[in-house]
Amino acid sequence: MADIIHRVGIKAPISKVYAALSTVEGIAGWWTKETSGSSKIGGTIGVRFLSPDGKEIGSMNMEVIALDPNKKVQWHFTAGPNEWIGTDVIFNLSQEGDYTIVLFGHKNWREANEFTAHCSTKWATFLLSLKELIETGKGKPAPRDVKIDNWN
Repeated sequence: MADIIHRVGIKAPISKVYAALSTVEGIAGWWTKETSGSSKIGGTIGVRFLSPDGKEIGSMNMEVIALDPNKKVQWHFTAGPNEWIGTDVIFNLSQEGDYTIVLFGHKNWREANEFTAHCSTKWATFLLSLKELIETGKGKPAPRDVKIDNWN
């Protein structure tokens, strides 16, 4: 199995970062504007990715597995690209001085391949969008996200 991991420091209180990761409204501010569902443990959150002209280019559903205030958010993917189904995303949070550290993992990929590489880079851009949202008030969620290749 393969994992994607990233670490980013956000100059903000941990509670603000947790809110952006643990609520539908927060996720819509940094990942994709098309976010809906229930951000409670056991709830399902759906995300859709649209091209700038409004055409759907992808979607996923995830079950909320863990919400440990100011410490951890975990999702389990139940629908989306085949490679994502059965994988987990975990955001572990800690405070180090003025920074909230987000240790991100997209875990349990069946194999590392070109799509894993694409997703790793996209996750990095979205984590930087999260950082921008918290530090400046404006993130870059899809469809305004950074385009990295011909797959998005």
